[in-house]
Amino acid sequence: MAARKSTASRTVENDRNKALQVALSQIDKQFGKGSVMRLGDDSRPPVQVIPTGSLALDVALGIGGLPRGRVIEIYGPESSGKTTVALHAVANAQKAGGNAAFIDAEHALDPVYARALGVDTDSLLVSQPDTGEQALEIADMLIRSGGIDIIVIDSVAALVPKAEIEGEMGDSHVGLQARLMSQALRKITGALSATGTTAIFINQLREKIGVFFGSPETTTGGKALKFYASVRIDVRRIETLKEAGAPVGNRTRAKVVKNKMAPPFKQAEFDIVYGKGISREGSIIDMGVDTGIVRKSGSWFTYGDDQLGQGKENVRQFLVDNPALAGEIEQKILVALGIAEAPPEEASQAPSVDPDEDAGF
Repeated sequence: MAARKSTASRTVENDRNKALQVALSQIDKQFGKGSVMRLGDDSRPPVQVIPTGSLALDVALGIGGLPRGRVIEIYGPESSGKTTVALHAVANAQKAGGNAAFIDAEHALDPVYARALGVDTDSLLVSQPDTGEQALEIADMLIRSGGIDIIVIDSVAALVPKAEIEGEMGDSHVGLQARLMSQALRKITGALSATGTTAIFINQLREKIGVFFGSPETTTGGKALKFYASVRIDVRRIETLKEAGAPVGNRTRAKVVKNKMAPPFKQAEFDIVYGKGISREGSIIDMGVDTGIVRKSGSWFTYGDDQLGQGKENVRQFLVDNPALAGEIEQKILVALGIAEAPPEEASQAPSVDPDEDAGF
C-alpha cells in the first residue's frame, strides 16, 4: 500500500515538472531566451560599480561605489556637494572608458568646474531641456541606446511639467510632477538594468507644513523616486575648512539612507575643496588611520617605514605628488575592509604559518 502511494506521488511530481518545462519553453519561445531562469543558472557577474571619488563614501556604500544598472538619488540642502559627487562619478566612469550624459534641467552646469573635477567635457553629452517631459524622454532614449554608462539628471525639482510652463503664474498644478516622475521611472528602470547604465537623480529638500513629530524635510517629485532608487544618499555640509582664516572648502557628511546592495545607514565624511572637488587624498589619510594602515603619531603620519609628512595638509599634498603611493594605500584599505580582493602576488607572498611552530613546538 505504501509503495503504491509512493509511486503515485512520484508520477504526480513528474507530471508537474513536465508541465513546468512546457511552460518555460513556451515563455522562452514567446519572450526570448532567459526571460525566466533559475537563480542558480544566472551567469551574470557580481554587480559592477562606479567609484564616487571619495574613498570614505565608497566604503559606506559597501560595494566600493555606485552600482551600475540602478537608480541613485543624491539629495541635500543647497551647496552641500550633491552635484560635485555626481560629477566625480561621471569623471570616474569616463576614466574607465565609458560614455556619460548630463541632463542640466537647472541650466547651471559650470564646464570649468566640471573640468577641474576630471570630467572630459569634450566627450560629455549635455542637454538643457525646456520641459520635464523633454528631459526624461531624452534620458530614456539615451539609456535605451545602450551606449551610455552614467547619466545625471540635475535636478528633479527643475523638471517642470509642460502644462506648468505653458500655464500662468499662480495656477495650481497638483501632483503633475509626481505623476511625471512615476511614469518616467516605470519606463527607464528596466532599461537601466538591461543596459547597465547608472542613473543619478539629484534632488532638493522641501519642508512639509504642520509636522510636529519627526523630520519635516522631504524631497521633491513625489514618492516614486524613493521606491525605485537602489541607493539614496543624504549629503550635508557640516563644517567650513579654513586656511589662514579664509574659507577653502567644506567638510561634508554623506549618509546612505537607503541601500539595496549592502547594509544601509552608514556615514562617510570627506573634504570638498573649492575649485578642486572631493579631496581623494584626504579620504585616503582618514581611512588609512582608521584601518591602521597609516599610523599617526602626534602630527606625523607614517606608512610602513616611510614618513609621509607632518600635518594633514602636507601629507595630502605629498600624496597628490605621488599618485602611485596613494593608489597603493587606497588598494590596501579596500582589501582590509573586504571591498576589494588582494592581488594574486600579494596573496601568494603572504607568510604561511606552521601550526607546530605556532603551538610552540
